[in-house]
Amino acid sequence: MDAIVIEGNGPLHGETYASGAKNAALPILASALLAPGEHTFRNVPDLADVRTMLKVLDTMGCESQRLKGKKQDTVLIKVPQRVHPEAPYELVKTMRASVLVLGPLTARYGRARVSMPGGCAIGARPIDQHLKGLEALGAEVDLQEGYVETRAKRLKGAPVTFDLITVTGTENLLMAAVLAKGRTLIENAAREPEVEELARVLNKMGARISGAGSDVITVDGVDELKPVDHAIIPDRIETGTLLVAAAITGGDVLVKRAAPEALEPVIQKLREAGCKVTVEGDGIRLVAGSRVHAVDVKTQEHPGFPTDMQAQLMALLATAHGTSVVAETIFENRFMHVAELRRMGADIAVDGHTAVVRGVARLSGAPVMATDLRASASLVLAGLHAAGKTKVARVYHLDRGYERLEKKLRALGAKIRRVKDR
Repeated sequence: MDAIVIEGNGPLHGETYASGAKNAALPILASALLAPGEHTFRNVPDLADVRTMLKVLDTMGCESQRLKGKKQDTVLIKVPQRVHPEAPYELVKTMRASVLVLGPLTARYGRARVSMPGGCAIGARPIDQHLKGLEALGAEVDLQEGYVETRAKRLKGAPVTFDLITVTGTENLLMAAVLAKGRTLIENAAREPEVEELARVLNKMGARISGAGSDVITVDGVDELKPVDHAIIPDRIETGTLLVAAAITGGDVLVKRAAPEALEPVIQKLREAGCKVTVEGDGIRLVAGSRVHAVDVKTQEHPGFPTDMQAQLMALLATAHGTSVVAETIFENRFMHVAELRRMGADIAVDGHTAVVRGVARLSGAPVMATDLRASASLVLAGLHAAGKTKVARVYHLDRGYERLEKKLRALGAKIRRVKDR
């Protein structure tokens, strides 16, 4: 098992880039099931979760291949006319997003058998809204021995109103509705840029989707879709993480191949904290002062502040001048990084879904342990600031969502390396 060792050594400087968006790549790869033939997806990050999704598709009878050399961000997927429509527990248990094959399998092949994803470290995240949407389109849904089984001769368009906003639920229903007969109206839909990106890809395949990016999406079903060639958008959460790395070290960093318009809530908070943030073409530059100011933040569904940036911002606020209040409204267990930040000298008190962060002048290096994907990033960021050596264990969490993060940080001047941890 790997660990990452960081020694705080001052400001980061230079240029880096954002890889393709994991949370866009996963549903887009699943959408290939809707159109037999060969798909070409570019700017696909080489992450553990992406590799798992490709294994899921291969298990069904697809053939996936990541190119090598200068085109290593390109993935080819050959989808046969018929697939084995099952996502087994052995794969789904390692990545909840595997449930995204449920919609396209039901729509294109008339049946699906997908393992229930269960809970995860940051909260239960049930799939009841996914199933509600599929049933509204006419699918028969059964739960058998830990698997969701669906059947439908052909789905039929219908109005669907989600009881709560769900990103993967919106994506699953989008992929189901594109081949349904008639019109589907999805209300209280997720507005995230990754949902917009999925709709963009489906429309390139021949779907008829309008309203993506708003809370009401209209889908007029078509009879068939065709394979697509598409480059995936940059990862806004990786971009935000790299900007916080510049801020927490007092540095000056330009993140190229970013998506500035998708990161406005994060940019706003970094500016409030005293950082100079400017958009330069498709990139974002952050120039930090000697020490950031405290700011309050509340996570919300897009276009609010993203929950996936909460842990990283908290690491920064732990070093700020003054007291910040961080409210988490999306996931019930997303303060697990707090205990580890305290080991590094952070002054953080948690009361339910609210954390009060009293900034300290300097954190101290310590052995810490990652509990989830974004928590692992927050500990790496804290280590960049801390005096002494920080060792972050269980970084397989980090590898689920960041492509070679330590290499990108090292190129900016960080003293960071990956080691084997027994």
